[in-house]
Amino acid sequence: MKGGNSKSQSRNAALSVNKRKSTKKEKKVKDPNKPKRPASAFFVFMEEFRKQYKEKHPNNKSVAAVGKAGGDKWKSLSDAEKAPYIAKADKRKVEYEKNMKAYNKRQAEGTKADEEESEKSMSEVNNEEEDEDGSDEDDDEE
Repeated sequence: MKGGNSKSQSRNAALSVNKRKSTKKEKKVKDPNKPKRPASAFFVFMEEFRKQYKEKHPNNKSVAAVGKAGGDKWKSLSDAEKAPYIAKADKRKVEYEKNMKAYNKRQAEGTKADEEESEKSMSEVNNEEEDEDGSDEDDDEE
């Protein structure tokens, strides 16, 4: 095997060709005070269904099995049977919208307060500089 590459060399060559530069975008920092989005009607149903499923199948540890069973059950429900879950979801959505309005209002007030504070601190710094300049002049006159 003159001049041939070994298996490890050919693998390394193939890997180096396939390497891409990762261009990760910086994630926005999530505000922990921001209200969470409300659960949909299906997830409201799943909260209740998980409890029932665990009672019937205490040995099942598979999240996928619970999700699959819940999805199948949700599909088989009629619109009348889904109505209470839809009503709960709508109630949560109204509450979320109210909380978001309050949150956005606080955010807007917070930015205004920050701007005013920075303007105050700038004027205080300028006033202190003027006082220092003025005190030097007073010393010269005496």
